[in-house]
Amino acid sequence: MSVSDEIKRLHELHQAGALTDDEFARAKQKLLDTAEAPKYGGPSDDLASEFNRFRRSRADRWLGGVCGGLGKVSGMESWIWRLVFALFTISFGFGLVIYLLLWIFVPDES
Repeated sequence: MSVSDEIKRLHELHQAGALTDDEFARAKQKLLDTAEAPKYGGPSDDLASEFNRFRRSRADRWLGGVCGGLGKVSGMESWIWRLVFALFTISFGFGLVIYLLLWIFVPDES
């Protein structure tokens, strides 16, 4: 339901006598405030914050620490990420390329 539909419904309730003038004004203002407020904290913001946290691991590394860093960020074990990269390398041939790109472009944790 859009904001205009909700305001229209509030107006109908006000006209029917279900809402007082003060209640109508407060409900309308609350709707308008929530409609104008920036909508942060959605899935895209969570994903962006996860990418900002992603660093190559210094403690859990075999080669470059990419799988250890992915394990920290995703909450999965790093051996699962190693298995995924190995399977993608064997099956499709591009797992190694992705790993190397992540090794180059993802900063090391300090």
